[in-house]
Amino acid sequence: MMKQWATAVSAAALALACGVPEAAAQKSKDTLRVAWQYTIENVDNYFNTNREGILFSRMVFDNLIDRDPKTFKAVPNLATAWKWADDRTLEMELRQGVKFHNGEEFDADDVVFTLNWISDPANKVLNQSNVNWIEKAEKVDKFKVRIISKKPFPAALEFLTIPLVIYPNEYYAKAGPKEMGLKPVGTGPYKVTKIEPAKEYTLERFDGHFKGGSKPDAKIKHIVIRTIPEMSTQIAELLAGGIDWIWYVPTDQADRLERVPSLKVDRAETMRTGYIGFDAAGRTTNKAINDVRVRQAIAHAIDRDAIIKNLIGGASRKIHAPCFPTQFGCDDSVATRYDYDPAKAKKLLAEAGFANGFDLDFYAYRPRDWAEAIMGYLTAVGIRPKLQHMTYIAVRDKNHEGVTPMYFMDWGSYSINDVSAIMPNFFGGSPDDFARDPELQAWLQAGGATVDEKVRKENYAKAVKRITERAYWLPMFSFVTNYAYTKDLDFTPFPDEIPRYYQYGWK
Repeated sequence: MMKQWATAVSAAALALACGVPEAAAQKSKDTLRVAWQYTIENVDNYFNTNREGILFSRMVFDNLIDRDPKTFKAVPNLATAWKWADDRTLEMELRQGVKFHNGEEFDADDVVFTLNWISDPANKVLNQSNVNWIEKAEKVDKFKVRIISKKPFPAALEFLTIPLVIYPNEYYAKAGPKEMGLKPVGTGPYKVTKIEPAKEYTLERFDGHFKGGSKPDAKIKHIVIRTIPEMSTQIAELLAGGIDWIWYVPTDQADRLERVPSLKVDRAETMRTGYIGFDAAGRTTNKAINDVRVRQAIAHAIDRDAIIKNLIGGASRKIHAPCFPTQFGCDDSVATRYDYDPAKAKKLLAEAGFANGFDLDFYAYRPRDWAEAIMGYLTAVGIRPKLQHMTYIAVRDKNHEGVTPMYFMDWGSYSINDVSAIMPNFFGGSPDDFARDPELQAWLQAGGATVDEKVRKENYAKAVKRITERAYWLPMFSFVTNYAYTKDLDFTPFPDEIPRYYQYGWK
């Protein structure tokens, strides 16, 4: 870390010695330059599951409804009003006078086409839990639609606010996912002018953006997003004035950046939940993980408090339930607690027949030092972990292939404040379900099939208890996102981990 920091400082000093900082020049050009560590999987929103794709989508596309980022209250956007006609039918009035970036008029045909296309399993949208609740969408008239769920789905409004964006029906029918992934067209405050996949994305303020919705007209004219995998390189460019905004800055480097007069650092807790997942269903060749005592031993072996204090920092907190505390149905009171107790971990391993430990492939993609800290705790109780450090997409695909006995991942729930955005995805029978527990699946299905809040809470509480009791997951901690940016930028972080670039301007 210190070597990386020294390199970054040297680069910054060299840049500043050459004359006027580039940041000032870019401010005069009304261009915000952003660096992301991870590439967008696909700018077609429905063939992407990572956070960077969600941020891109928020700038380029629009949802029917949005939400206030502070209160989580649903607010109008492409839809101006809505009501439940019955427990499965949502009627929505649509905004008139809206244009897509290519000039197409927005109306009911676009909504019906989009929702029916993404909910058709034949089209293989990546995250099925976002769309498989939709039975169909119907056009009532040019600016009114009905969305009918397969069964009562109380979280429908939450899903309509974040992951489900609306596409132009005529364009997408011809272009399909491949062309949309290269030349995206939406109604959002920014339009795309250039894409170099996995490298750079250039956006320009859309002057035809509609008024009255949840998103204001973009304040900054141009945004250039670059994929820069190495954090040391991002920091060097930020210090040198070549970049204006970065995030996921390691805690120790955020501490140092706070001392740079030209920069500002924010440390904000987010809804993102870190967890260790286990192959409890026996999909892999590592049979030790099948034993609940081994999974419980691993849970007792890891000092989450120390990891939070020394590596995460900020407002991060230890989490016991497999969800974020504010999410509806996230009942922390019934979750099994796994305190740091290496002696108990060794005892459980011995009871399971692994007194001498065992070899374990451990998959992770977040900062390597986090994974290495976890491995250190495993080694201390006799387990011999081998780190498989990959990109998010690679680890996810390995999960789907069923070859990962233990993995450190995280989930932002698409910033949806309901457990239906997290627990069914990992325990409801999807390719990410490494528990394969029929009773657990039934509880999750029941919790998502009624608008009765009491029944929902009862079923979700049973699920939380089962997941933690049998250690299908070890919930780790809430994430704190460290942002670093030029003091010239008027930036505000939000708990849902969605930087709203269109809201930010120059001071």
